[in-house]
Amino acid sequence: MAEEQPLVAVAGNPNTGKTTLFNALTGARQKVGNYPGITVDRHEGKLRLPDGGQVRIVDVPGSYSLSARSEEEQLALRAICGLPPHEAPDLVIAVVDATQLARNLYLVLQLIETEVPVVVALNMIDRLEGRGLTLDSRALERALEVPVVEVCARTGEGLERLEAALAQVLADPARGRPGMRWSLDDPLLEADVAAIEAELPVEWRPGESGRRRALALWALLSIDDQDELIGIPERLRETVTARRRLAQAAGRDLDLEVVSRRYGWIDSLAPTFLREASHRRGLSERVDALLLHPFLGFTLFLILMGVVFQSLFSWSDPAIGAIETSFDSLSGWVQRVLPEGLGRDFITEGLIAGVGSVLVFLPQILLLFLFIALMEDTGYMARVAFLMDRIMRSLGLHGRAFVPMMSGFACAVPAVMATRTMERRRDRLLTMMVVPLMTCAARLPVYTLVIGALFPPSEVLGFLPLQGLMMVGLYLFSTLMALVAAGVLSRTILRGPKVPLILELPSYRWPQPTGVLRTMLEKAWVFVAGAGTVILLCTIGLWLLLSFPREAQGEAHLTERRAAIEAAEATPETEAELAALDSELAALRLQESYAGRVGHALEPVIAPLGFDWKIGIGLIGSFAAREVFVATMGLVYGVGEEADEGSATLRERIRSQTHADGRPVYSPLVGISLLAFFALACQCLSTLAAVKRETGGWRWPGFMLAYMTLLAWGTSFVIYQGGRFLGFE
Repeated sequence: MAEEQPLVAVAGNPNTGKTTLFNALTGARQKVGNYPGITVDRHEGKLRLPDGGQVRIVDVPGSYSLSARSEEEQLALRAICGLPPHEAPDLVIAVVDATQLARNLYLVLQLIETEVPVVVALNMIDRLEGRGLTLDSRALERALEVPVVEVCARTGEGLERLEAALAQVLADPARGRPGMRWSLDDPLLEADVAAIEAELPVEWRPGESGRRRALALWALLSIDDQDELIGIPERLRETVTARRRLAQAAGRDLDLEVVSRRYGWIDSLAPTFLREASHRRGLSERVDALLLHPFLGFTLFLILMGVVFQSLFSWSDPAIGAIETSFDSLSGWVQRVLPEGLGRDFITEGLIAGVGSVLVFLPQILLLFLFIALMEDTGYMARVAFLMDRIMRSLGLHGRAFVPMMSGFACAVPAVMATRTMERRRDRLLTMMVVPLMTCAARLPVYTLVIGALFPPSEVLGFLPLQGLMMVGLYLFSTLMALVAAGVLSRTILRGPKVPLILELPSYRWPQPTGVLRTMLEKAWVFVAGAGTVILLCTIGLWLLLSFPREAQGEAHLTERRAAIEAAEATPETEAELAALDSELAALRLQESYAGRVGHALEPVIAPLGFDWKIGIGLIGSFAAREVFVATMGLVYGVGEEADEGSATLRERIRSQTHADGRPVYSPLVGISLLAFFALACQCLSTLAAVKRETGGWRWPGFMLAYMTLLAWGTSFVIYQGGRFLGFE
């Protein structure tokens, strides 16, 4: 049996170049999965050391400390300490931004306390001079008593020295395990830590006493009645709570006691290895004065998001069109070479259409993550979070939620995936739950059809176009409802402790093309392999509902009429009659299909909204994609499935539909009710599949479908019934 290769964890604060170093060490020898029990990317790669040995390297999510209070923020601690179900690393590379040394050393001290062997990678060493800083890495090494290697991950400088240091520490772990570098120096604090150590679960208590002390310190600062932690033994929680209450009663601040001792050690030794020249305003500070300005910074950000928004709408169109054309051509070829029948229909309308409905999202996903990767790599994303946090926090959202919500105007699927830029699971969930309320591009065909059919191209106040105002109003309405929903959910279902936005504004830097490309491809593969599978299966399921049973009542009569016309001499009139019969036959089959029967069954539920069973069929078809509503309505009204939002025939059919008593089926009031329903309902299997992929189960997609459907139904009910009460029908 082959000997297990050593595991090396790469840890550090966000924006220290940690992932860049990981990519430089592992190259293309990487694989991406999820951490056990949580949907967070786990990047693992291989590295061959100078002594010939090979190690596995895992990129630990960035963290400012090991003392955060949410389940996801404990991932770094669990991965580094090897708490079940994580594998304990044999060594940790602590990546440090040399220009922010004092702040970064806090995490380094905590890593050393765990007694996992540590090697410090002193990154961004090339930027010290520009900041007016002088750093003595040998003096820092003597203070920490672990190897310190100067590197520049961006250029690859110092990587050979780092690899040699890794080989030496793996051969002699004591070289990177100096023990605790500071002292508790307080009998009361010593007693608190000792009491908690005694209550640590057996599986949390590795042999090293230092690691037990590190876990006890973490528990003392992290466990309280406001945390989001799960899996904490009740006895341990009770002990920590009791100790914190005793300390509070005695006027002690446990957080301050521990944090001040760590920073006290750093500050006392910092002058021995770090010197700062007279402060001068650097390029980053001058650019920040503009980008973080309350007015100018926000204006520039809106302009940038406008470019992103336009790219997702327009720049992706050629690629989307090429994908659609390719799959249409493939479908047409299959129709030509295979005989007519169920098998051909399944391949063309189910399988090929299903795969096409997955891949058609790739251009938007690739473009969105191109922009996100560029914003992350340049350091601008941290500024965006800082700029937006005050506004978003008032609604319970994270500052980074603004980018996914803006992206939702194009498509909710890549927007849901973009929530991965947020650290806390609660923040990701809250953003995912409201992103589908933003008016995506797929809703536009529905809006265009309903507005064009039921609202004349008149003007308001003599110069404002009514149809244009309604379209703008729908965008504003959806945005307002998303913000309201965020405010409600953040105070109810997704209520959690208010965690202040703590981030470091990194220096601006040029993005790494290989890293940007890798991010784009990884996210695309995550979508295709995860959400794409669900989308494909659901699309096939909808095709089955819309296509069976194959024989409809009354179909024989229409088939006989068609055969009689085909036997006659072909004329333009007979061609038109055949086309009309084909549309009538398609409408009959759709009405008699399982989806049609469900539409009839739904009618009592949707009738209070002003909808009939035909709209019910359209709602079912729209689950494949919202814009499918238009083609489904074309089938229902015998216009043909090629009908689009601009089809005059379909608009005329909609306008001319009447009830048995002569009342129009579609009044302006019904139109407003239908528009409101589509603005708020989660009529999109692709979005549900993406949320399922990101949350790891059907619980949250099910909740999202339920609350958005109830919200849509309630809003439409109020609009329609309120309008009738006021006499607007």
